[in-house]
Amino acid sequence: MKTVMMILLALIAIVLVLVVMFQQGNSNGLSALSGSSDAAFKKKARGYDEKLSKLTVIMAVAFLIVNLILLVLM
Repeated sequence: MKTVMMILLALIAIVLVLVVMFQQGNSNGLSALSGSSDAAFKKKARGYDEKLSKLTVIMAVAFLIVNLILLVLM
């Protein structure tokens, strides 16, 4: 059981990293620090970015749950 959970955890971690890497950045680099950026006023991400955001949350929660299960098993 422990081995299956560890493999599942590794797969979730890989998918989580890939999903985060595919997301669009929210800032415009250092110009976002000066306040000249209108990034705060942009509308919420739609379509592809929204799906990636939801998948990120799902994978992060799954990662935490599997980690807690592994903690109990050990």
